[in-house]
Amino acid sequence: MKLILQSTRLNRDTPLSEQIYVLLRKLIVTGKIRPGQTFDEKAFALKLGTSRTPVREAIKKLTDENLVIVAAQSGTRAAKIDIKEVEQAFIIRRALEMESAACAARNIGKPDIAALREILAAHGLAIKRMNYAAAIAHDDQFHARIAEISKMPRLWRTIEISKAHLDRCRHMMLPRPGEAAATLEQHKTIIQALSSKDPDKARAAMAQHLEKAYANTRQVLEKEASVSAV
Repeated sequence: MKLILQSTRLNRDTPLSEQIYVLLRKLIVTGKIRPGQTFDEKAFALKLGTSRTPVREAIKKLTDENLVIVAAQSGTRAAKIDIKEVEQAFIIRRALEMESAACAARNIGKPDIAALREILAAHGLAIKRMNYAAAIAHDDQFHARIAEISKMPRLWRTIEISKAHLDRCRHMMLPRPGEAAATLEQHKTIIQALSSKDPDKARAAMAQHLEKAYANTRQVLEKEASVSAV
C-alpha cells in the first residue's frame, strides 16, 4: 500500500475527498487493505500530502457502504467480509443487471455486439497470461458496456457501488481452477442472448451467469467460515 500511496498524485483542481474515496475504495476492494486491517487516517493524509478533512469525508462515504468501520478505541479499519453483506450485494446486483440486459437487448446493434466480442477476447487473453487483475477489469468492462447499451447512464454507477462486497470476494478467490473459463462461456451466452434482441433471453442469461458466480463465492466463504470456527 505504501508504494501505491507514494506514486499517487492528487489533482488539486477536483474535490480531494472524491479522489481519496476512489483510491481507498479500490485498495479495500482489491485486498491491498486486507479485511480487518487498521490504517491511520493521519498517516494516510500525510502520505497524500493533504489534510485529514478530505480523508475523513472519504471514510464517511466508505462507512456508509459498510466497507470501513470507525471505532473510538480500535481506530479505522477495513470491514471484514460478511456473508450477509455479500448476499445483499448479490441480490441488488442481480436485479439491476437482469434489467440492464433486458434493456440492452432492445437497443443492441452490430457495433455493440462487436464491442462486446472485443472485450471478451481481451478478457480471454488476460486469463491466458494469468493476469487476473486485468481479467476482472475486462469482466467489469463487459458488464459496464451492457449497461451503456441499455441507455441508462446511471445504472452502472449504481451497480458498481452495490457490488463492492462481491468484488472483494472476487479478488480474494482468484485464481480458482476452471472458474475463469466458465465465466468466458457465460459471457458468450449473454452475447448470444443479446444478439437475439429478446429481453427475456437476455435477462435469463444474465441471471444464470450471476447466480453461478455467487454460488461459487458462497461456497468458498462458507468453507472458510467453517475452517475459522474449528
